[in-house]
Amino acid sequence: MSVPVPPYPMPLGLVKGKTMVITAAAGTGIGYAVAKRAAEEGAVLLLSDVHERRLGEAADRIAAETGCARPATCVCDVTSETSVQGLRTAALATLGRIDVLINNAGLGGEVAVVDMTDDQWSRVLDVTLTSLFRMTRAFLPVMVAAKSGVMVNNASVLGWRAQRGQAHYAAAKAGVMAFTRCAALEAADHGVRINAVAPSLAMHPFLAKVTTAEKLAELVKAEAYGRPAEVWEVANVMLFLASDLSSYMTGEIVPVSSQRA
Repeated sequence: MSVPVPPYPMPLGLVKGKTMVITAAAGTGIGYAVAKRAAEEGAVLLLSDVHERRLGEAADRIAAETGCARPATCVCDVTSETSVQGLRTAALATLGRIDVLINNAGLGGEVAVVDMTDDQWSRVLDVTLTSLFRMTRAFLPVMVAAKSGVMVNNASVLGWRAQRGQAHYAAAKAGVMAFTRCAALEAADHGVRINAVAPSLAMHPFLAKVTTAEKLAELVKAEAYGRPAEVWEVANVMLFLASDLSSYMTGEIVPVSSQRA
């Protein structure tokens, strides 16, 4: 039995007036969903992605669908230190300050350990984990200087739980969790909070393209609600962590799932 999807949320001004940088915001996944919800909740946005055309289209869609100002954009390859430094420079020039950074970039894929190449392993780790290190190293000093700021990272329940064919992705997401906890301790003395969400299954068109119908059906069965999350349901939790409502939370990994205990 499937529990129905709840109504789309009405804006509450959760991040009204906050400046926010979001990576991997193009397309149809969690990054776009959190960008749209952030716009609806009153944030001033700079969106980033490696895909220039899709990034521009995402910004246009957000303006059209929300009636808010079109978000600023900056193309960035989070696997490049030069590109990450360029994003930080563009963010400061465009926004003036950086209240919130949402690190959403990640890369998956399904391959057995015995068939996995060094390149497959390294690419997933670079996009999913090492990019988080680069982004944090670039943006944390800005927040430390301001003595305030929030980072929200995108992990996964696979950082805790095993799944065949996902050793590289699961290892990367477990690393995201550990990095989040360690970086949060270093940032706490400076008034900066760092947390992460760990979604289970959030459905969007790209996921359906890269995952078989049989595998998706199997994953849905593991969810107590009998359905995957909507991407905006994950985005809601990310915005809670970005907001002042989570002021006492840092170093936390918040599951966004209905998986059975």
